[in-house]
Amino acid sequence: MNKITILIHCKDRSNIIASITSFIADKGGNIVYVDQYVDREQNTFFMRLESEFVSESFSTEDFKSVFKSDLAETFEMKWRIYSSEKKPKMALFISKYDHCLYDLLGRYNSGELNLEIPFIISNHTDLKPIADSFNIPFYHIPVTKDTKQEVEDKQLLLLKEHNIDFIVLARYMQIVSSKLISQYTNKIINIHHSFLPAFVGAKPYHSAYKRGVKIIGATSHYVTEELDAGPIIEQDVTRVSHAHEITDLIAKGRDLEKVVLANAVKLHADRKVMVYNNKTVIFT
Repeated sequence: MNKITILIHCKDRSNIIASITSFIADKGGNIVYVDQYVDREQNTFFMRLESEFVSESFSTEDFKSVFKSDLAETFEMKWRIYSSEKKPKMALFISKYDHCLYDLLGRYNSGELNLEIPFIISNHTDLKPIADSFNIPFYHIPVTKDTKQEVEDKQLLLLKEHNIDFIVLARYMQIVSSKLISQYTNKIINIHHSFLPAFVGAKPYHSAYKRGVKIIGATSHYVTEELDAGPIIEQDVTRVSHAHEITDLIAKGRDLEKVVLANAVKLHADRKVMVYNNKTVIFT
């Protein structure tokens, strides 16, 4: 059994869905999931489709070639086709905060995340014991103001050597430069609290506490050159009150960060996210 996932977007016009489903039926495929969305303002059609093929002679590469000539060029589609046989490879970038790392590795170890983690990179050694306990290679690459370019060269070398598909900044406390972003556009996922831009700085929860905020949250998004302004993948919030101390806000914030990041990673790994005009279309 061969299973593929197809992601498509193009200008909306008649007969797109019928043409795609007929094409798959003609190739011996059985559609097991399909969803579509039309952005009326932009007149843009989006589709995510999963199909199974039982023929032993089925080839994903041959299918891509015919799909391109018979459909994609006709409808001027932007498209991607993925085989379920290939799990995406994810690299984890971390610093000293461990809550997101523990959560992702726990989910990975239990089989909840359909991906591979070839290695973890950190600018500190504090969390190496966690990587060791999960038997994942750990690379310590310290960062200073003067070694930033050299560091990213080392990171890129590792990423290319291991054929990494996407990167997750699991509370990696360094700004990623355009060099890395250009190589992994819409493939670097970040997580942070949702107090931005109202409460900036090293202690946002303390600032928010002083203002008596009633809602705290977390945001996971793709990294762009404009800091914390990339396409949003996932968000969540929880309510707080005057009875909560700063430690309570921090604890609730970290719980949200874990869940929001894990959900974003799962959506990306399962090929359920499409980026368009700095926004995302999320298929569930």
